[in-house]
Amino acid sequence: MKVNYQTRNGRLSVELSGDDQKSIFSEIAKFQEVFEESVCGKCGSDNVRFVVRAVDDNEYYELRCADCGARLSFGVNKKGGTLFPKRKDGDGNWLPDRGWVKWNPKTEQNE
Repeated sequence: MKVNYQTRNGRLSVELSGDDQKSIFSEIAKFQEVFEESVCGKCGSDNVRFVVRAVDDNEYYELRCADCGARLSFGVNKKGGTLFPKRKDGDGNWLPDRGWVKWNPKTEQNE
């Protein structure tokens, strides 16, 4: 089976395939989790960009707001290598603003 899927804002469209309805459903869910995030969780701007940074042979995936500088980081699943938005802190607590953080140079911490 193949299905064409377009994000709500129309910026992206993709062809997904699977053997049955469950696998198509799963593929759409994985795509939506990463690519349906279309507004900044801090300021509400839709001026967000996909960014991949390389530091010491490691790649970091994030969405970055071009208006306020906030970012949403993505982790990589060990199994399968798919991306997921990091919406919890290191202790497993939910982050405010749906995981969008902004660096505060005065306190030298993410807010």
